[in-house]
Order: sequence, then structure tokens, then C-alpha cells
Amino acid sequence: MSSRAHLLPPSSAAATVDVTPIVDLDTGGVIALQAVGDHRGNIASLSRTLLDVTRSEALLPLLLTLPTEAVIGGSAALAPLHEALRVSGRRPREIILMLRGGFSEAERRALVIGLDGLRAVGYLIAVGDLGTGHIPLDLLTDAAPYLAVLSPELIARIPRDPRRAALAEGLTRLAREVGAHVLAPGVTEQAQLAAVRGWGVRLAQGPLLVPDSSGRVHVPLPVTEREPAQVMLGPRVQEFLLPAVTLPHEATAEEAIEAFGSGPSITSVILVDEYQRPMGSLDRSRFLLAIANRFGHALHGKKPARRLADQARTVPKTTPVIAAMQVAGRDTARVYDDLIVTDEVGRCMGIVRVSDLIRQVTATQR
Repeated sequence: MSSRAHLLPPSSAAATVDVTPIVDLDTGGVIALQAVGDHRGNIASLSRTLLDVTRSEALLPLLLTLPTEAVIGGSAALAPLHEALRVSGRRPREIILMLRGGFSEAERRALVIGLDGLRAVGYLIAVGDLGTGHIPLDLLTDAAPYLAVLSPELIARIPRDPRRAALAEGLTRLAREVGAHVLAPGVTEQAQLAAVRGWGVRLAQGPLLVPDSSGRVHVPLPVTEREPAQVMLGPRVQEFLLPAVTLPHEATAEEAIEAFGSGPSITSVILVDEYQRPMGSLDRSRFLLAIANRFGHALHGKKPARRLADQARTVPKTTPVIAAMQVAGRDTARVYDDLIVTDEVGRCMGIVRVSDLIRQVTATQR
């Protein structure tokens, strides 16, 4: 997900839309917004919600509810959504469509075809209400969702109902096995937060995770005792995580130029596939130098940016600092290139700058 957006205070959102931040529990950062409009649950309501939130200038990726009947209805039924996206000026990969509502077995093929079409356009797909909804679990394999959303009713009961807690934990494990991120909605208590974090859930939202007057969300990070070997290797790279600027793997060099042009602090652009897995990286200095050379723009501007990309250098989020620096040092020509931090299934979580790791090691050796 792109880092170019910011979160406005709650009062800045459109009056007709309820906007809830979605928080990355590993970093405490708000990475998306869930927006709910007039609660009518149809495609027209979804389209109005998209436009209302965009007018509020809340530029973070949006999670919107998509009724199954609209997907089953085909391209004509989804036309208002595409038009609202065009008017809003957003890109499909900034929209996560959460599927809700039942369907018959006869409608299943049309639903899967419709989801494949939305994914091909660039939308990210989510399946909602896992645990209490009327969507069969094997749809997770056919729909190949980017995000699996547990039922808020299930989350509400897990602190006092061990059986439902076991169900939620099992659904979390299942979702991760099919390659989906997991979102725990409606978190209101510390006990709920502790439970979902214990299952490895990374994303959550609810009354316990709302911005304060500064617009920030404070999430207590878990305290774990380090083994002696881990202390010697330093903290994990996720403690130095910075948001990554990403583009689809098929993006052109001109789109990459635009991304770098949005801020001088952007040192790299990560090219990702439809599941947000890094496929290559563009280093600011080398890429812009190649474009600035004589005929550089003419040769590369309309062509895929991946022609100028380097191999993605990835480190899992649990990698210690010393081990990450060893990865950086394997290629002397790219020692100071950003490292890409990945989650459990290889998707881009963000970047770390080697200079930050060097400062950490230097500070611990004083």
C-alpha cells in the first residue's frame, strides 16, 4: 500500500460517512480507512461513500463494503463503482472491496468470475464477516482475497467464550494459509487485542484503536524477553520500518518518475505484483540518472519501469539488524539501497534504510 496519504482528524470526514482507521499492530501506523455510508448495502451507496470520503481528502486506501449481488450482476451492475472511481481520481489498487452477503450455489460461478474481473482491473478483494457470515469458507480458495475480515460479532465474544476464540484462531490460520492478510474489526478491549495479536493478526480496527487529538494511534507493542543470541544481533528490522512507495509491476517509467517527484525523501519505489509481493526495486539515484541521460526519457518513458529495476532485496520482518546489514553488504554496488521488509507470506510491509541500521549498531557499541 502506498505511503503518500495522510489521515485527517475524524471531524474532517464527510458527515454522512463513518470512517474508521485500520491499524497495523506491528508498527502502530494507520494504513487504511474503513468507510461506511448510509448502510443500505447496495452499489449506489458504495459509490456515494467513495466520493464522499474522497472529497474529505482522506487519501489513505479505502475498505468499502461490496454486496455479492452487485458482483453477480456483472459489469453493468458494477458500472456506478467504476464511474465513482474515475470521478474521485483514485486508482483501483487504493480500494479494497469487502464482499458481504449470501449467494446460491447457482450464482457461485458468476460471483467468482466477477471477482476475477475486479481483481484484473486492479481492485483488492476482501471477504468479510468470517465466522458468522453466510459466505462458505471454501470461497477463500476461489476468491483468493487480499484481505480476510473476521466477524465483529465473533471478536466481541472471544474474551469470554473459549469456543468462539478457538473458532476465530482457526479462521485466522486458514486465511493466512490461503495467502490473505487478516483484519480483526470492532476491537474494544485490551483482552481482545491481546488475543488477536497472539494469533499473529497484524491488522485491527475498533474503538480501542482510534486517533487521539494529534491524529495518531498509540498501540502498545508487546514486550518479549530476548535470548542472548538475539541481543547480540540487535533488534528486529520491523522496529525501523518506513512506509514503502509501491507501483504495480507493469507500471511505466513515467509513472515511476511521477512517484519520485512527489517528495525528495523518497529513496526507492518498489514494484509489486497483485498480491503486494516485491518484484523489483528502483533506486532513486540510478533510476533518475538513467532517465536524465541523453535520450533516456525517449528510450524508457513509455516502457515498463521494471526494465530499469534492480532485483528486490528482501528481509523478513523478524530479521535482526546485524543479519539485515549482512544482506545489504552482499552486493557492494548496492550497499546503501533500501531493504524491503516482508511479512509471513512475502508481501511488502515497507522499507528500512541501511543508514538507520548502521546508526543503531553504532549506538549499541558505544
